[in-house]
Amino acid sequence: MATTAKLYIVPTPIGNLDDITLRAVNILREVDFILAEDTRTTAVLLRHLGIEKPLRSHHKFNEHTTVKAAAESIAAGKTVALVSDAGTPGISDPGFLLVRTCLEEGIDVETLPGATACIPALVQSGFPCDRFCFEGFLPQKKGRAKRLSELKDEERTMIFYESPYRVVKALEQFAGIFGGDREVSVSREITKKFEQTVRGTVSEVLEYFRTHEPKGEFVIVVAGRPKRKRTDEDSDKNDEEND
Repeated sequence: MATTAKLYIVPTPIGNLDDITLRAVNILREVDFILAEDTRTTAVLLRHLGIEKPLRSHHKFNEHTTVKAAAESIAAGKTVALVSDAGTPGISDPGFLLVRTCLEEGIDVETLPGATACIPALVQSGFPCDRFCFEGFLPQKKGRAKRLSELKDEERTMIFYESPYRVVKALEQFAGIFGGDREVSVSREITKKFEQTVRGTVSEVLEYFRTHEPKGEFVIVVAGRPKRKRTDEDSDKNDEEND
């Protein structure tokens, strides 16, 4: 329960509004005000929950100017919740600057567990999920190929966020850099009515989305580079090095 002045990081549903936790609801009911990525989106959620609270805008275009005022409010004794449009603030959403500022000024920060798109997509991909690499959104233009080239030999499962307008482009780049036979799992609209996951090789999934227009929010999970099988030559080399 929100009883002392601090910043609460509150995850919100990524689609299905019933996915919000009871603890998140209680925090939103008790804070003095809510910082929201889009106040209109958050207002819809609050109406669904029957909550009336002051909303203040806090998004990537104004966060550099709003973090100080928010931190000052908390330092003065206010309890504040930060929410994004969907999921956990700070994960490909505004939040990092505010958290860092509060910590630097000795203000308590408490992060609630909750909804995020990457974990359901990872688990249902069928790829190893004991160790994984979260990449979020690739650069929209410059730097995409370079970043993917750096990941070519990554053996951990990789997770990417992508807009529907660049899904085909991303898969084309995966095919060119990782190879068309690399396994991939593409999930869209997680928790929503038209949730879908398409699995197969990069070439197979690319062909699917070339003929089926991508719609919605996407999470692309790519299998890591298969580990090279140990050969007799490798064994002989290691034996020589140990002599």
